[in-house]
Amino acid sequence: MRLVLAIAFMFVLAAPVAAQEQYLELLRQDVKTQKVALITEAMSFTDSEGTAFWPIYREYDLESSKLYDGLIALIKDYAANYESMTEEKAKELVKASFKFQDDELKLRKKYHGKFEKALSPIRAAQFSQIENRISLLIRLQISAQLPIMMEGPAPTESEGEQ
Repeated sequence: MRLVLAIAFMFVLAAPVAAQEQYLELLRQDVKTQKVALITEAMSFTDSEGTAFWPIYREYDLESSKLYDGLIALIKDYAANYESMTEEKAKELVKASFKFQDDELKLRKKYHGKFEKALSPIRAAQFSQIENRISLLIRLQISAQLPIMMEGPAPTESEGEQ
């Protein structure tokens, strides 16, 4: 999954805007398919657990997809401003990144409670561990493809005196 993400992500950033959405949708579908396979294998649900888990997971996945749309928009914004980064834009991007992380944690907490009720605290915790690992791998791959923010041009003498 990591190689697929890395290659697809590089294509997305290098592609024309019109093609980016197609690449992103293909990437998203591939990641979702692989993620379901990993969860299925790792959790080894009984029939009753699977019946209880998957409808809740589909709700979670739908909300998570909307949240990750925001992350994709943030990455696009970063890429668009990378070479002309200003201090104000850097603050805005970091603030948006923190908001994404806060929103992601809220979503996980919300659905953890639902999984606990549907399964058991232990099985819900197992899913949380698996989900966290998958999320970390995805985020690591994305992060590895993004260059570290450059410092903008040095202020001129008159700007430095203000």
